[in-house]
Amino acid sequence: MSTTFGNRLKNIRTEKNIKREDLASMIGTSSAIIGRYERNERTPSIDIAKNLAQALNVSLDFLAGDTSVLVKDKEVLQRIEDISNLSEEKKKYIFDFIDMCLRDDKTQQAYK
Repeated sequence: MSTTFGNRLKNIRTEKNIKREDLASMIGTSSAIIGRYERNERTPSIDIAKNLAQALNVSLDFLAGDTSVLVKDKEVLQRIEDISNLSEEKKKYIFDFIDMCLRDDKTQQAYK
C-alpha cells in the first residue's frame, strides 16, 4: 500500500466499499474534495483527517503514514491501549502468552 495520505485514503475507502459521496456525507464535505484528497491535490486539515479516520474506522496514524500497520478493528486497538495500562507483571504474562501463540502458529505453518 502506498504511503501517501491520498493513496491510503483511497485504498481504505475502496476496500471498505464506501463511495466518495458517502464518505463525503459522513464528514460533511463534497465528493469532489474527497477526490482531491485522494489524488493528493489537497491536504486535509488535522480535524478533517481525524474525521476521515473515524469515518473509515482506522487510525489517524495509519492515514498519515506514521505506521505501516493498519489496525482495522478498533477493539484490537482498544485492547492494546488497555494492555499498556497494566502492571509490568500482567503485561509480561500477556506478552508471554501472545509469544507462545505466535510461535506455535509459525511452527504449524512451517509444517504445512
